[in-house]
Amino acid sequence: MRAIVIGISMGIILTLFIATALLIHPFGQPPSAMDDYIFENSQWEIGTNETVTAVVFDYRGYDTLGEATILSAAVGGVIILFRKEKGK
Repeated sequence: MRAIVIGISMGIILTLFIATALLIHPFGQPPSAMDDYIFENSQWEIGTNETVTAVVFDYRGYDTLGEATILSAAVGGVIILFRKEKGK
């Protein structure tokens, strides 16, 4: 019974992976409307000539802050795991 459940679960996961791969936006296709908006308005809205900087630090600022927080927590966790105890 366990093997049947595992087989069905793996089949569902494989189906989802294949469906995602087939439905994903192909690399190099024409940009979306959001891309055009960012290119046209980043200097006026953000005040920078660098579009990448505008995206990373303003349009996706909270996302970048979250990634930095997770990275800092991971580094702190590794430091805690590998520190030496006093007296040993």
